[in-house]
Amino acid sequence: MKSEKVIFHNAKGQSLSARIELPEEGEIRGYALFAHCFTCNKNLTAVRTIGRSLRDNGIAVLRFDFTGLGESEGDFQDTNFSSNVEDLISAAKFLEENYAAPAILVGHSLGGAAVIFAAKQLESVKAVATIGAPSNPKHVSHLLKDGLDEISEKGIATVSIGGRDFTIQKHFLEDINEQNMSDTLRHLGKALLVLHSPQDATVGIENAAQIYQAAWHPKSFISLDGADHLLSRKEDSDYVGQMISTWASRYI
Repeated sequence: MKSEKVIFHNAKGQSLSARIELPEEGEIRGYALFAHCFTCNKNLTAVRTIGRSLRDNGIAVLRFDFTGLGESEGDFQDTNFSSNVEDLISAAKFLEENYAAPAILVGHSLGGAAVIFAAKQLESVKAVATIGAPSNPKHVSHLLKDGLDEISEKGIATVSIGGRDFTIQKHFLEDINEQNMSDTLRHLGKALLVLHSPQDATVGIENAAQIYQAAWHPKSFISLDGADHLLSRKEDSDYVGQMISTWASRYI
């Protein structure tokens, strides 16, 4: 199998680091674009495993670091949910110009919310899969609770997320509070697959129900029973990749 490191540019001209997984044998069934979780990166074990599982089933996958994360340029504190969506649009444009336009968008956690908003703007996308996604982007504000008062008073604060410090500005909170997920889902016009664990302690299973109820058919739900939010067990992330591959075969 073929894995290549590539670079593309966001709307501000900054270089974003990416890796594309290409099947070496057989016809490529379609191209998928993967959005990682909040403050994560493209090299998270679950992201790699899901990408390679899709690749092994004939789907080429582009996974990349959002602006200011991983190996990508930019400052994380200058980003927000809307800029993540813009990064996805830039990634889709890169695929279209160099390989083929993406037919599938896959997003993990906040990346799942981002792919829903991005898919609405991408005509080539036929199917969207979310993994442990919040039903509203502002759900992530609970991760910032220790810094919310300081952000409100000073406009900026440093918060610890997953053992790492990140600088969050007030515009990030303002941006996520402005997003209307339910309305976006109602007008999505794409096939939707919602994957979520009943044991997810970070983004509760009720979020999956809210996403599913807001969306129009065709829509499907798969329970990731026993999995944690980050899909830290390889068998869980491999299962996710296999399920998305099988489901997507109806649409690509």
